[in-house]
Amino acid sequence: MAARDGRVEPAELDDIDRSIIAELTRDGRMSVTQVAENVHISRAHAYTRINRLTADGVLSRFTAVVDPIKAGLKSSAYVTLKLKQDAWRELREKLGAIPEVHHIALVGGDFDVILLVRAVDNIDLRRVIFDQLQSMPGVLDTQTFLVFEDVDTR
Repeated sequence: MAARDGRVEPAELDDIDRSIIAELTRDGRMSVTQVAENVHISRAHAYTRINRLTADGVLSRFTAVVDPIKAGLKSSAYVTLKLKQDAWRELREKLGAIPEVHHIALVGGDFDVILLVRAVDNIDLRRVIFDQLQSMPGVLDTQTFLVFEDVDTR
């Protein structure tokens, strides 16, 4: 929910909400019945809570976690971008339209944006960085950090 000054106020969560979130984070395909059993509440109560968490935007989507190597994406890198001051709003949609870009974050520090880029190989990764990212109007500089190993903590 947005406050009057534009800030987003966090939803009020209790221990049951946090337990439901933990269960669905562990397995987004878990049935409502299984969530209810694991959290020790009724199925109807779990269903109501999940619907409220979704309506409040706490749960924004359910997705699969893909192993990039097994999916044929053998080359990954974090790519940082320095942008012209007014370029972010226009660039975020263009960045999101690049299929190899798997995550975008606007950050503070020595650079403005960090991307997780996954490609089939280093040649494809080079194409994305040199031909797509570096050629975008508003991108002043890029830096690439190759990923040697992914560790999923969730």
